[in-house]
Formats: sequence, C-alpha cells, structure tokens
Amino acid sequence: MGKYTVRVATGDLFLAGSPNQVQLWLVGEHGEADLGKHLRPVWGKEFEIDVPLHLGRLLMVKLRKHNGLLSVDWFCKWISVQGPGTQGEVFFPCYRWVQGHRIICLPKGTARTLSDDPQNLFKKYREQELEERKKVYRWGSWKDGLILPIAGNRQPDLPRDERFLEDKDLDFSVSLAKALKDMAIKGTLDFINCVKRLEDFKKIFPRGKTALAERVHDSWKKDALFGYQFLNGANPMLLRRSSRLPARLVLPPGMEDLKTQLEKELQAGSLFEVDFSLLDGVKPNVIIFKPQYVAAPLVMLKLQPDGRLLPMVIQLQPPRYGCPPPPLFLPSDPPMAWLLAKTWVRSSDFQLHQLQSHLLKGHLIAEVIAVATMRSLPSLHPIYKLLIPHFRYTMAINTLARSRLVSEGGIFDLVVSTGSGGHVDILQRATACLTYRSLCPPDDLADRGLLGVKSSLYGQDAIRLWGIISRYVEGMVGLFYKSDQAVKDDLELQAWCREMTETGLQMAQDRGFPISESRAQRCHFVTMCIFTCTGQHASNHLGQLDWYSWIPNGPCTMRKPPPISNDVTEKDIVDSLPNLHQAHMQKTVTDFLGRRQPVMVALGQHEEKYFSGPEPQAVLRQFREELAAMDKEIEVRNAVLDLPYEYLRPSMVENSVTI
Repeated sequence: MGKYTVRVATGDLFLAGSPNQVQLWLVGEHGEADLGKHLRPVWGKEFEIDVPLHLGRLLMVKLRKHNGLLSVDWFCKWISVQGPGTQGEVFFPCYRWVQGHRIICLPKGTARTLSDDPQNLFKKYREQELEERKKVYRWGSWKDGLILPIAGNRQPDLPRDERFLEDKDLDFSVSLAKALKDMAIKGTLDFINCVKRLEDFKKIFPRGKTALAERVHDSWKKDALFGYQFLNGANPMLLRRSSRLPARLVLPPGMEDLKTQLEKELQAGSLFEVDFSLLDGVKPNVIIFKPQYVAAPLVMLKLQPDGRLLPMVIQLQPPRYGCPPPPLFLPSDPPMAWLLAKTWVRSSDFQLHQLQSHLLKGHLIAEVIAVATMRSLPSLHPIYKLLIPHFRYTMAINTLARSRLVSEGGIFDLVVSTGSGGHVDILQRATACLTYRSLCPPDDLADRGLLGVKSSLYGQDAIRLWGIISRYVEGMVGLFYKSDQAVKDDLELQAWCREMTETGLQMAQDRGFPISESRAQRCHFVTMCIFTCTGQHASNHLGQLDWYSWIPNGPCTMRKPPPISNDVTEKDIVDSLPNLHQAHMQKTVTDFLGRRQPVMVALGQHEEKYFSGPEPQAVLRQFREELAAMDKEIEVRNAVLDLPYEYLRPSMVENSVTI
C-alpha cells in the first residue's frame, strides 16, 4: 500500500500523441492494481496515485488504449514508476505504437533470460508476446531461390512499428517527388540531346558533387584510380589475392612475357584478381526495344610496394568450348581500347555491387535478422534489447526497394543492363554462394588475402569496427551468460538461431551459418548481425555518390557488345555507355539514395534505453567511447591522405539500414 508516482513519455513527433484515454495497471509480485483511465497521452503526463494494495516488487506495467469515436494510435516511449518497493524510479521501456483496444504488457528494463526467471513470473508474458508477434511478423516470399522477406508488398502491409515515422516519411516522399520532377523536366530534353564526347556527360554531373566525385571525374581514366576502387571504392568486396593463375585466363601465343610477369607477381604474393564470373550467362535487358549487354570480366592486378593496385590484364568474357580464346586487353594497348575494357569492368562492378554486395549482403540479410528476432525473442531477452536499435526502418526501406527498385517495371528494368529478370538471376546465384564467413570481416578479409594490406583502408577500418562491436557484444552477453552451457540451455536463443538460419536464410547451415553454439561463437554471430546492419551496409552504400556521379566510371548499362579488337575510338566508348536519358536516370537515383540522410542515427547513438541498470549502461558507454576514438583517429588519418576513406567512420555509419 502507498503512493506511486507514474510518468508517461510520448514520442517527440507531432503525430505521436493520442486524445484517447489510456488505462494503466501496476503488476507486482503480490498482485496488480488498476489505476483507471488517468491518461490522455497527447504529449505525456505525470501523476500520483494511491494504491490500496501491497504489490511488492514491481514486475510490469499493463496498458490499454480505449477508443472513442475516433481511434488515434499513440507512440509510447516509456513509463516510469516510483513508490513502495521500487527502490528508486523503475523504467518500463516501450518505444512502439499502442493501437486498438488490446492490453499491452511492459516489463521493466532489466533483461532476463529464461533461466533468470526461476519462478516463471514472466513465462506466460514471454509466450503470449511471441505468439502475437508471429501473427504480425510473418515471413513472405519474393522470388524462388532467395532468402525470405517480411510479408507485405507496401508500407501499409507492414507492422505499424516498422513503417517510417512522419519525419522520415516526409523527407523520403518530398525528396523522391523532387527527384522525379527534376528527372521529368530535364529528361524530356535527353531524347533530343545526345552524347558525342565523353566530356558531354558533364551535362548531368551534379552541381552539389562531392570532392571525391570531382576527383573521379578528373582521374577516372588512370589505372591507379581504377585499381584503388577495388580496395576502397563503392564495392570493396570482390578483390582477392591470387593463389594460382585462374583457369579461365587463357594466354594466347605471343604473351609469354605477360605470363612471366603474372607468375613473378604470384610468387611474390602481390598478384590479385577480381572475377565477375557470377555474371556469366545472365540474360541482358532490352530497353525501349534496344538490347543491352552484360559481360563477365576477369581483372588481374599487381600490388605495388607503394600500395597502388594496378591492372595488368583484362579478359572481358570467359573462354567458350570450341571458340577462339577471348581477347585480352593490356595497359600497353591503344588508350581507347584499354579505357573501354576498364569501362566494361566498371559496369560489371556496378551490377554486382548493387545486387550482391549492397542489396543482398546489406539490405536483405539485415531484414532476415530483424524478422527472425521479432518472431523468436521476447522484449525481455538481452539479445533482443541488444539488437532492436539496429532494425529501425529496415523492413520499410526493403519493401520500397522490392516495389520500386527491383520490381517489374522498376528502376532496374528501366535503365540497368541486368534488369527485366537478369538481376533476379544474379541475386539467386549470389544467394547460393553466400557464406557466413563472407559476412564477418576478419574471416572474409583472411579468405580473400587482404589482411595486412596497408592500402586497404576498408579492410583496416572494417577490422577495427568489428572489434569494437565485438567487445560491446561480449560485454553485454557476459552480463547474462556465464558459460557455454548457459547459452545452450537458452531455448529462446536456440529458436532464434534456427529461425534465422533454417527459415529466413533457407537452410543455410551448409554454408556455415550456425544453429547451436558456444558463448564465444554466439558473440561472433551477434557481432555479425550488428555489423551487417551497420558497417556492412555503410561500406557499400555511402560511396555511391562519390563513385557513380561521373557516369563513365560506373555505367548502369552498356549499349554495345564488348570489344573483340583494339580498334576502338572515343565514339565506340560513347556509343557503349548509357544514353543521356539512362545516364540522367542513374544520376537521379544515385543522388536520391546516396545523399546524406537528414533523419540519421549514427552507430551506437540511439536514444532508446532498452536496458535498465548500471552494468549494461556502462557497457554501452564504453562502446560509444571506443567509437568516438575511432572516429577521431580516422579524421586525423584522412587529413593527410590523398584520397580519404570515410565510409566506416562511426559518425557516418548509420545505426540500421534505413536507405
């Protein structure tokens, strides 16, 4: 018995409040008290109330929104209670929309595993919450052979908590409308004007271009910049150190010197390759009755002592049985022939970057992690509390991507050489060879032979950021799991892992994805989840504006077949590149998606407090301190670099996949 002070926090946005009455209950060890309809949560409220019962230690708050003539959803951030038996103010995190007329239970912010609840005080709540969530968070299906998405084709189909809030929705809608209007106005002239010289692409080079985009425009023809992009460009995920000369690299008679050079670099450990065989046989798009073209190049490069990565030879297509060996292009070839070969590589890199590295390994994997978590872990679970800040807007942006970007009649079909089905084929192939190790930078960089390559700034920053996230995860997990057996005994945790690996990733355990494991392995897995939702996506998203604003450096399509001789003119290159309309659409989409987001939460800087207690807060504080130190060190490093690398700078890495 006694007086309780209750504080209710409503979301900060204008439409977060509701005029509907809300009824509250306090639930303790010895009973529960109905506080009545004391609340109309327009902006939030604080009130005191006498409770004639001895509740004992508070366990949770229950609430129900009563609908009047008009039902308005309410975004509740948290509720706090102070009174007899609370030992100070107790927080009950919510951070979700309160809808309809059903009762919502908010346990206090202290994370609990099943073993932390020996009296089963929360068992019924955990089971009911997951049962309700599974009805709302349902697995969908997009295309055969792909990992599973959330069910739903449009924003309104998604759970209310996964849709854009009004500030994000307004920014996205207004910016998209402006981009489409600009494209419609200027695009009508694209069918009249034409590109006759490479410099004519400057007509659509954005005014608000970045300093690096300007550098790309000035230096895109140089071999050093061509090689640099495989280390630190928009797609640093394909380069690997050669362990042998590729079988597909057929050297015709007269190229003994090249073979000697390649073998010399191979023996020295300085030979690298980028193989686009995943594109071999992909059906090209047809755009406005005109066929487009796709190649599957192989590039061999050598790492210089000064850190520069320089191309040695380019093969644009793999050899075919019964056909003459495909031509090889060399730096000593006529400049236009060599430039066209490199441009074909850049277009192929555009395809695999957008589909394999960015969409699959960034967006779609993050969505599987999010849906599996919502279906398998109750809000009391420590891993749920650890991961939930990294799912913000991911299902919403992916649903938009499937409905506008890679859908039938979407952007890929309109302007990209792998559109109209080829892009789905690539995604299916990439999914079939997706491995767990490829999502973990220490393993991925080791497998690709890039550990210790000093000019791989992506590699250095990825390893550093992974380590910071790993220590954060280990710190949190160590608070709740004291042994390997504790991890194995957590049935919810095991169900989460199976939901992700067997269902969401479609039986991916044969590609290294775990089902059951030790505490250290579980920490590694959770680190992968957070890195995928943050650093993995950032490293493949943030570079688009820098590297694709100058269209010839990353053409979305090629309109002529790959060359078969060195007899190439500037006109041949121009005729192969996107026409002005295609280039303008690529520029518009790149500007829209690649721009810095005004509604952005940097890695680790989320305001939501899902954990209560000093120990988790100390772990989070240490995480933020390490991120700040890394951010400052990158700033200092970049100040003396000719080409700064910022895509894994913590202040620029978003806390979740939101664009």
